[in-house]
Formats: sequence, structure tokens, C-alpha cells
Amino acid sequence: MPLLTIELLIALVTAHLLADFVFQTTHMVLNKQRPMIMLMHGLHVFALTALLSGGAMVLALGIALSHVAIDAIKVHLAPDDLRSYLVDQGAHMVVLLLAVMWLPDSVLAHWWPPLSTDMIQVVLVLSGLITATMAGGPAVGHLMARFKSDAQPEGLEYAGRIIGLMERGLIFLMVMIGEPSGIGFLIAAKSILRFDTVSRDQKLSEYVIIGTLASFGWALAASFATIATMNALGY
Repeated sequence: MPLLTIELLIALVTAHLLADFVFQTTHMVLNKQRPMIMLMHGLHVFALTALLSGGAMVLALGIALSHVAIDAIKVHLAPDDLRSYLVDQGAHMVVLLLAVMWLPDSVLAHWWPPLSTDMIQVVLVLSGLITATMAGGPAVGHLMARFKSDAQPEGLEYAGRIIGLMERGLIFLMVMIGEPSGIGFLIAAKSILRFDTVSRDQKLSEYVIIGTLASFGWALAASFATIATMNALGY
């Protein structure tokens, strides 16, 4: 795949991640069945795609329309579970890949100015960070949903979500700076802090272990995928 195509694909993926996980609020996620909320999300996708693609308005419009169509199918026809979440994200990625593969280089060169090596690395790291932290939240949440009724831990509202974001962010940072051994200390610290609570409840203990391993596993996969992509591109 030509470098120009790869750069544009990275930019489009970053725009998608920003629209879906940074600019899309919890209120929008919970109310996406409302036309105005869906339209607002589509506008976010369009604006971010146009911005990061160098002003490719037609391309941004096509991606935004396909994004809204995929989301509408998910909201109205698919169950709200982990499989639907992964299929939804996979469908968006396929659309972006087909878009850059279908467009000829002569068209891409007109829209997409070549980026410096430093800028490509920044965009890749940003995409990896969002994937590891914010995209991992819904995935782990869907996985753990079936266990909540039996072992929902008591605590501050949204505290678990914030803890998950922080631990996945720390894992991403440790892997990116070449210190993955530090993750062991993170596991140990979390185990010590949770020991008194989970030691008295078998179901709660298993709930915490499954959630922690899922969260750590997602963050590690995203982190090493980011490094592998950078190495493959020679950065």
C-alpha cells in the first residue's frame, strides 16, 4: 500500500476515534436513537474527517453518511452487547479501508498533503491512546454486564470507569516508553487496594479479576499494536 494511502488511512482512523470516543458524550450514546442526536454525531464525524483529511469534503460526507447508517443499524436492529460493539467498530474500519483503497493516488495527492515523520508518529500515538483507554471502556463494560447483577461492587458512581481509563492509560504509557515491567507493580498495587474488599466475597473477587484482566489485556493489545504499526512503517 503506498505511503500516501497509509497516511490518509491513519488520519481517517484518528478522526473516527475522536468522533466516537472523545467528542461523543455518554448522553449521546444513550440517546442515539433520537434523530437530532444521530445527526449531531454525524456532523462530528464529517467535520473531523474533513479536517484531518486536508479538506476532502466529498470523502468526509461519504464516510459520515456511512457512519450514521452503520450506527442506525446497530441502534435499531442489534443488541447492545460486546459482539455488536466490535462488529460496529469493525464495519467502520472496513469502510475507511475501502475508501482509501478505492481512491486513486492522483485524487489522494490533491486532498492529502504528505505529513512529516513526527506528525505521523503523533497521530499514531494519539490513535493508540484513544483505542487503549476510551475504546476499551465500552468493550470491558459490555463484557462485564452479564455479571453486574450478581457481583456489582459498591463504590462511587463512575469511579470504576475512571479507574479503568487511568489504568489503561498507564499501561499504554509504560509500553510506549519501553517499561512494560512496570505493569506488574500496577497489578500489585490494585490487588493490595482491593484485597480487603474482595477477600470476603467470592463472586466480587471473580468479578474484579475478570474485569481487571480484560482491561489490562485490551490496553496491552492496543499498545503493542501501536508499536507494531510504527515499526512496520519504519518510525
